[in-house]
Amino acid sequence: MSADQRRRVEVYPDREVVVEFDPDLTFECVDDCTWCCQHGVLLYDEDLLELAQRANLAETTTDFRGEKFVTREEKDRDEHVDDDGCACAFLRDDGLCSLHLEEDWKPTRCSVFPLAVFLEDGDLHVDIRDSAHEHCEGLNVSERRVTDNLDAFVPELLWELENPDSDREL
Repeated sequence: MSADQRRRVEVYPDREVVVEFDPDLTFECVDDCTWCCQHGVLLYDEDLLELAQRANLAETTTDFRGEKFVTREEKDRDEHVDDDGCACAFLRDDGLCSLHLEEDWKPTRCSVFPLAVFLEDGDLHVDIRDSAHEHCEGLNVSERRVTDNLDAFVPELLWELENPDSDREL
């Protein structure tokens, strides 16, 4: 998207993002997709504190390049797993997230998907992750415009982070 097509959208009072994608794009999770749950989930410091109240961090997190991620674990199934047979430690056999269903909470990075979040020239930018274009079945399948629901995708915590870049992977 060219610089002329980008637009600023206020997500929270005095908190705006620069939208780098088509403002008419829609997104809704679809049943049985789970592609985003098959990969490492980056945990910001606040996420670690929240997760510690819900799970044993020693069993459910791993360090990679100095950052914490939710552990990817081998699953004894063929569905809802990556090619290596692994998925997020919290992804249940039925393809649903135990944290989201049982705790009514999910890590920031899970809320952000399918968006990529990054800082540029002091502004928080959001775009659609390249991998989402390739794998996510929920793009453009509903009436839920992403730009109308940015508060559901972009937690306020992201403005406080030194490096909110959501493209870091395990």
